[in-house]
Amino acid sequence: MSHAVEKHFRQAWDAATASYRPTASSLIEQNIGLKAHVQRTMPMFLTLRDAEGNGLATAMLPPGGHPDPSFKIIIVGPENKDPYPDHTEAIGKLGEHFGLNLDRNQCYPYSVTRPSWR
Repeated sequence: MSHAVEKHFRQAWDAATASYRPTASSLIEQNIGLKAHVQRTMPMFLTLRDAEGNGLATAMLPPGGHPDPSFKIIIVGPENKDPYPDHTEAIGKLGEHFGLNLDRNQCYPYSVTRPSWR
């Protein structure tokens, strides 16, 4: 969708895999628990899509989709555009599903108003 969330995904993936430590019981297959570790520690990345499968908005939610006041939720549309004007209802339903407040002022990382330079 040509937006900056991919950067966050790569950083989260690298951090999650780097923090993995195999248990003593998995000496033969050291990465046997890696997938579960990544799922527990990495943020959730979800894309809202229309009926034809086109991406409308991408959300980066806390690991497991559980509320975490210290986690910065990000929601952007294609090319980092603001998805809220056209998809507020769908974003709201996503928030309801996970029990998260997905308020535009907290989740859309780019300014929606531009300063006047006059």
